[in-house]
Amino acid sequence: MKNSLSVLVERTSNIASRGNNPVSDAVLRLHFGIQNFLIQEDAQDLVEYALVVALIAFGATTAMKGLSTEIKTAFNAISSDLATSL
Repeated sequence: MKNSLSVLVERTSNIASRGNNPVSDAVLRLHFGIQNFLIQEDAQDLVEYALVVALIAFGATTAMKGLSTEIKTAFNAISSDLATSL
C-alpha cells in the first residue's frame, strides 16, 4: 500500500511529464506539495492529544486541591473519635 506522499509524487510526475512548460510543472509541484501538507494531520493530532492531557491534569489538580481539605477533615474526625474511644 502506498502512502499519500508517494501517490502525490507519482501523480505530480505523471502530470508534469505531459507538458514541456517548466512554469506549469513548478505550479503543479507546488499545488501537490501544499495539498500533501494539508492532508498530513499527524502533528495536529499530537497537539490535540497534548491539550486534552493538559486539560485533564489541570482538572485533576484542581479537584484534588478542593478535596484535600475535606479528606483532611474526615481523617481528623476519625482520629479524634479513635483517640476518645481508647
